[in-house]
Amino acid sequence: MLTTLIDLLGEDRLSWLGGLLVGGVFGFFAQRSRFCLRAAAVEFSRGEGGPRLAVWLLTFAAALVGTQAFVALGLLDVSEARQLAQQGSISGALVGGMMFGCGMILARGCASRLLVLSANGNLRALLSGLVFAVTAQASYRGLLSPAREWVTNLWLVDGGPSRDIMAAFGGGTPEKLAFGGLWLIAGLTFAFRSHLPRRLIFAALATGVAVVAGWLFTYQLSQASFAPVTLKSLTFSGPSAELLMLVLNSSQIRLGFDLGIIPGVFLGSFVAAASAHELKLEGFFDGLGMRRYLLGAVLMGFGAMLAGGCAVGAGVTGASIFALTAWLVLGGMWLGAGLTDLFVDRAGTPQPQQAAGSPAAGA
Repeated sequence: MLTTLIDLLGEDRLSWLGGLLVGGVFGFFAQRSRFCLRAAAVEFSRGEGGPRLAVWLLTFAAALVGTQAFVALGLLDVSEARQLAQQGSISGALVGGMMFGCGMILARGCASRLLVLSANGNLRALLSGLVFAVTAQASYRGLLSPAREWVTNLWLVDGGPSRDIMAAFGGGTPEKLAFGGLWLIAGLTFAFRSHLPRRLIFAALATGVAVVAGWLFTYQLSQASFAPVTLKSLTFSGPSAELLMLVLNSSQIRLGFDLGIIPGVFLGSFVAAASAHELKLEGFFDGLGMRRYLLGAVLMGFGAMLAGGCAVGAGVTGASIFALTAWLVLGGMWLGAGLTDLFVDRAGTPQPQQAAGSPAAGA
């Protein structure tokens, strides 16, 4: 099937269409479920354990269990994924994760949530997302790249088994599946306690399944293609920077899976919001709120490139294959978010009237 499509469309165009489709599925169900790491981290840090935490746990568990199930069945091999095969940075994961967690509290949403809300008419999220993309590109190849490289090189870890966190404990795929099952039980427990509707439970699980679909598509494409194809799934920091460069200098950017993700998520979220009559233009309420959002976007952009991924790219996609640095990034995000919420939001700092990561803002 894929071989026929490669002959018909070409590898680059087919890869782009795959990213567009996977991104569209993610965007649609992320909008319906209100998937947001920022909102989940706030609930957790305040000891509430409500619906937003349940949604995140279900999405996270679906990505873990689904990915490892296909590995167990022999239909997926993630050993060549960048997060496992290439050299990583412990220092970048720890510092970048903390910065990203702080930034997503200030910007009222992580990178994926900002993109989802942008498609619904949230201009605060749109501007923050653009600043995130510019900062990510500046951190990758621009003015901020020397600082990123310095922090990254402080503590490196070689690729291979040393980057598989479960392998460090002597575990394999069965243990990974069992561990993922524990997260699923936790998600369902919080969902029932908070009386989460079944439609939201399904949407949260489907959001995680989109990550699995990304792994499967790129792996199958790599098996059918004569040219090398990078094994990957959903992430937003790198694709955001690439899409920015495509707009500015399209002649040097090739189509691929990453370039399909951003427009796919945007379209999927737009369709979901339009079908539910939730499209609504929203802007900034004051200058203080605008400064807060932009500072958060800068912290997320630099933090994501340090960490090797955003809340989805590292926190869900990387964690689903048990990459050591991805789990460190995820821990840093939760810690940074909790501390920022404690010392900024709960300390009485003036806040915008509407939170971009809140259910109300999504509507």
